[in-house]
Amino acid sequence: MSIEQLQSFLAPNYENFPKGRTIGVVVLRTTQSETIFRTEGTGEPMCRESVRAGQKNAESILRLVMTKRKQVAPERRRGREFLRNHELLYTAPKSDSPCSLNTNAPCEMCVDCFLYGFAAGGEGAQKSRVWTEDAFSVLPSTELIGDRTINAVFETGTMRDEKGNASTALNTSEYIKPGVHFLDILTLKDVTADELRYALGNLLLTTRYGAVSSRVGRMENQILGVFGGISELPSSLELVQGVYDRLLQNNTALEHPLNTNALLEATQSVINNWTNKRGISMQLSSEELEALIEDIDRHWSLDEQETFLKRLDESYQPYRQIKQQSTKKGRKNK
Repeated sequence: MSIEQLQSFLAPNYENFPKGRTIGVVVLRTTQSETIFRTEGTGEPMCRESVRAGQKNAESILRLVMTKRKQVAPERRRGREFLRNHELLYTAPKSDSPCSLNTNAPCEMCVDCFLYGFAAGGEGAQKSRVWTEDAFSVLPSTELIGDRTINAVFETGTMRDEKGNASTALNTSEYIKPGVHFLDILTLKDVTADELRYALGNLLLTTRYGAVSSRVGRMENQILGVFGGISELPSSLELVQGVYDRLLQNNTALEHPLNTNALLEATQSVINNWTNKRGISMQLSSEELEALIEDIDRHWSLDEQETFLKRLDESYQPYRQIKQQSTKKGRKNK
């Protein structure tokens, strides 16, 4: 039923040109373990920006930032795991090797390439239809960061080797505490129903983000709202500022760990007014949102996953044939 509610804002099939159909998703990302978001290198400070605390509160505070690349890269890789499992990643024409990220040699034909886009070094490009932006922490970074001393002992169980030389593997690094809340906005442009299921399935199934994700970086993603319209939702910064103002108004203690129920209530009160904004036509009710998530879970279940992914993959076949024909003509003219 929830998919039918969004029908006006979903493409009936894949199209190469945009037609202004937009689905906006409000996401709450909560750290479940120590997490590290930084640019590069051990010991670098956490990603943070100085911004206004709220829309009404003009005070400037430092907020932690989960950059868009830190969000979309793990989610793409998660989806590609399942495509690889069902042999739905194609051979890249440029390298004659399986499609892979960050190699400048995409296959240009798989679900990931069609939905998240690619750039093939001047030989072709597909703009992503999954738009992301930086997610901001609700509370100031001073409340949310701790320091951890890292050391590596030798097999003797001490910091000195058999010759008495001291270990150099000793440093202090910042980390984000468990229980930190980031609010985020995800925008889907001209996607089909199955593409919506695929993108949101990747979001809900991804649990590790940031650096050293094999040991830390556990995160829970929760969808708080889904909207349909012809324009984007307010930004994640506007959202977090509005929520901050509402928490102050409700006399919620703005300290870590933040009361999650109070945060959810404040977020809902902010986003429930968004259908009054220009270009935003409708919002799924809580029952419809629950039905949408159940629909996504069913399609990603072991019983239906292969059928779902192969159906989505086959939906691009007409465009693949056009692309292959144009490539042959181009080579012949040469």
